[in-house]
Amino acid sequence: MAELLATSADGAPITALDDGEGPTLLLVHGGGESAMSWGGVLPPLIDDFRVVRVARRIYVPGASVPPAYSMTVEAEDVLAIAGLLDRPMLLVGHSSGAVAALEAALQAPGVPAGLFLYEPPLPTRSLVGGEAARRAREALAAGDPREAMRIHLRDIAHEPVELVEKLIAGPGAQTSFTSKVTAGLADIDALDALGIGVDRFRWLDVPTTLVEGDRSPAHLRERLADLAVTLPNAARVTIPGEGHAAHRTAPETLADMIREAAERIFC
Repeated sequence: MAELLATSADGAPITALDDGEGPTLLLVHGGGESAMSWGGVLPPLIDDFRVVRVARRIYVPGASVPPAYSMTVEAEDVLAIAGLLDRPMLLVGHSSGAVAALEAALQAPGVPAGLFLYEPPLPTRSLVGGEAARRAREALAAGDPREAMRIHLRDIAHEPVELVEKLIAGPGAQTSFTSKVTAGLADIDALDALGIGVDRFRWLDVPTTLVEGDRSPAHLRERLADLAVTLPNAARVTIPGEGHAAHRTAPETLADMIREAAERIFC
């Protein structure tokens, strides 16, 4: 594994992890995670593909959220790494990272030869965070990052209450939540700042695979369905028995789906 370094449009350094050889897969991880979180997906792919994983700047340990942070910034970061890579490439994104990938394709439609988007939480009919995000920010400002994370997971991500309480009960969680929820809320605010609606994507004629888990929260599946009827060249596929984290729970299945999408692009 090698590390790549690029400079984004605002002068910030952006890093990425580089594995394998072959046609390029550029991967953008989801919110609250890191480039390492997709490590389980790599083994079935790196013998045949070059897999480059962007380290999203607000989730790098010790990083702070830049004052002008937005999905435009995220897209520019993705394009900065893309500028180091050979084309054609398949741009792969998960959750808010999939939104960043989509926005990058909108900014530079000639860069990706195809898109593979796993449940991008776009504000298609309603905001992603909205009132719940406001309450989470208030809890954080009041010095209660645990409550902020509870609101984030329960009322924005729509995780089951039992799972939420288990996740926030761990030892040392209070300290770790401060940076995590700060970055996560900035991410959600950037999504909501895009505004409700996806009509701007109607002219993005890039072959796109839209992926959902049949156990994912209903709002994610609804947002994906709205995007599917908007994009002119999109196919919607479902991962049976999985939710929003198949990169962890079914990495080989997800890798197979990425391979199929890549082979259609690179053939």
